[in-house]
Amino acid sequence: MVDVTRIVIIGGGPGGYEAALVAAQLGAEVTVVDRDGLGGSAVLTDCVPSKTLIATAEVMTGFDSSYQELGITLACAAERAISVDLGKVNRRVKRLAIAQSHDITQSVTRSGVTILRGTGRLGPGGQAVDGSREVLVEESDGTVRSLRADAVLIATGAHPRELPDARPDGERILTWTQVYDLDELPRELIVVGSGVTGAEFAGAYQALGSKVTLVSSRDRVLPGEDPDAAEVLEDVFRRRGMNVMSRARAEAVKRVGDRVEVTLGDGTVISGTHCLMAVGSIPNTADMGLEEAGVKLNDWGQVQVDRVSRTSAPGVYAAGDCTGVFMLASVAAMQGRIAMYHALGDAVQPLNLKTVSSNVFTDPEIATVGYTAADVSCGKMDAVEVKLPLRGNPRAKMQGIRDGFVKLFCRPGTGIVVGGVVVAPRASELIHSISLAVDNNLTVEQVASAFTVYPSVSGSTAEAARQLHIRKRAESES
Repeated sequence: MVDVTRIVIIGGGPGGYEAALVAAQLGAEVTVVDRDGLGGSAVLTDCVPSKTLIATAEVMTGFDSSYQELGITLACAAERAISVDLGKVNRRVKRLAIAQSHDITQSVTRSGVTILRGTGRLGPGGQAVDGSREVLVEESDGTVRSLRADAVLIATGAHPRELPDARPDGERILTWTQVYDLDELPRELIVVGSGVTGAEFAGAYQALGSKVTLVSSRDRVLPGEDPDAAEVLEDVFRRRGMNVMSRARAEAVKRVGDRVEVTLGDGTVISGTHCLMAVGSIPNTADMGLEEAGVKLNDWGQVQVDRVSRTSAPGVYAAGDCTGVFMLASVAAMQGRIAMYHALGDAVQPLNLKTVSSNVFTDPEIATVGYTAADVSCGKMDAVEVKLPLRGNPRAKMQGIRDGFVKLFCRPGTGIVVGGVVVAPRASELIHSISLAVDNNLTVEQVASAFTVYPSVSGSTAEAARQLHIRKRAESES
């Protein structure tokens, strides 16, 4: 172990609190400086709240789309069988978020970590003679406290990006952090932005009963995801009645009484009762004394880090959305852990983004891991693929699932699995077997030979592996 004993972590999100737990377990004296509550935006305003809202939407979508086929009859033949009380849903969302934050706080406190409520920044003095750094903490009562640290972790996250001509008012023009204050379901919701956040909320509110228009500046929704997966989701959106506007860039949003008007780049004006802005995020790195301390930021204000979370300034690490490496809570947590392993001299394995599994919580979900179709098409990875539609899967037929597929990528010579995509209900659970294969360099033969339950949706993963094995064998014999 190296002689690093004092750790100060600025930010209490997944990158911060997971790092604190590791550092405390390794015997360090740890202080977390947090402004809003442990868990950060992931727990308080982003992942936990949005997925809780989506959980309600999933129940409604599943029932609406399959109850007749499954033989379920209703006593009251209303136009729509079920409806939602959004105020009640949002109160549950907030309650669960606060409870999760409380649980995290208790866990961190029990580990011996000191939590300071306030805003932290690096001190102006740089490194002291003993190699430590100063962290200035402005506490909630205005008191400024000075801390010395052998290592500092910046884990301050990010906040929603705002357009100059589309300022949120928290009532009709909203960011994704503000939607949980709504008491009534938006009748006509315009979602600006078709990335992961925009697609998730558009799908959720469509399921809850809103009339949704999704404004996408790109050719398709989810431009960063697998093209086949995005095509399935866009088709599902349109089939369920969503108005998906492609190649339509929002230039301005304004409130007109109890309605909003969104002006597009071609001059078209669309109107709704509410507008949700999902146009990216801004790292929380301003006014923290980072550049003065020698911490390099990129053009977007994100902290530049290496694979063990080091910044350009000695003794300063960074993790999570403020780095822009891969904006997932799981990656933030891993970056934070890696930073502490490295700072405290423990065994450390550098971050490997090609083993990260991610999920888009739409209906159907889109889960991915490893190399992608884009990597294959551009020559970054030499791989062959098999895609199996779920409509041929017996369990999917029983459950009334028509949309989705399993896709596997493997090396043509060795058959090692290098990536995969699952588009299905609960794809976030189904991707794990492919993640294990990618992380452990398993071959398609090994995946195909493992038992799966019959009938199960996961059986399609084994079948895809079998088909890749057959293709690989045929190519080797030709």
